[in-house]
Amino acid sequence: MNTILLQSTLTSDTISQIVVEEKTLSIMQLITSGGTGGTIIMSALALLSVFAVYILFERYSAINKASKEDENFFKSIKNFVEQKDITAAKTLCQNTDNPIARMIEKGVDRIDKPMTDISAAIENQGKLEIYKMENNLANLATIAGAAPMIGFLGTVIGMIVAFHEMASAGGNIDVEMLSKGIYTAMVTTVAGLIVGIIAYIAYNYLVTKVEKVIFQMEARTTEFLDHIHHSE
Repeated sequence: MNTILLQSTLTSDTISQIVVEEKTLSIMQLITSGGTGGTIIMSALALLSVFAVYILFERYSAINKASKEDENFFKSIKNFVEQKDITAAKTLCQNTDNPIARMIEKGVDRIDKPMTDISAAIENQGKLEIYKMENNLANLATIAGAAPMIGFLGTVIGMIVAFHEMASAGGNIDVEMLSKGIYTAMVTTVAGLIVGIIAYIAYNYLVTKVEKVIFQMEARTTEFLDHIHHSE
């Protein structure tokens, strides 16, 4: 009797292990289960995801650095302009590494020229600073749009494979035979949407941060121009 119970227990444990093994699917198996076409699509999406994450962290760091402003910087610039100490003002701008300082420096360089020239010089430098901050954001937007389409391409490839297997099998259609195409169709679609959603959110988040820095730049340069105008 004990032997029968032991065998029954072992059999149940073995069945449980088999069921668990059948339900378990590793990430690598998920990627390669769609055949060559699915593997190529998934590899492309993996590269795009790595590039998107790199752009997110690199731009986040650069934009955060650009947004930092020393509270004493602008006060010192005002004092130097009032004292006509242009050399000290330029030196302070050169030693301060942010977009506002570089824009103010262009204005200080043309302090004795008409306001239109000063304003134009600051505006041109501002456009250059915005271009630097927006570097690679277009690539992030491209990934946000391209990743889902690449995933849908995998869907089409998967369905073509599935229908080809059905046609080749004739009347003997087996679910296992169709699994490769179905895996490709489903997995690549999900992967493409995940990468696209992450890239889309990251793009909009970074654009919002850039807009805040632009607002800071406009506010400070306007204040600088007003100060010059009143000092004349």
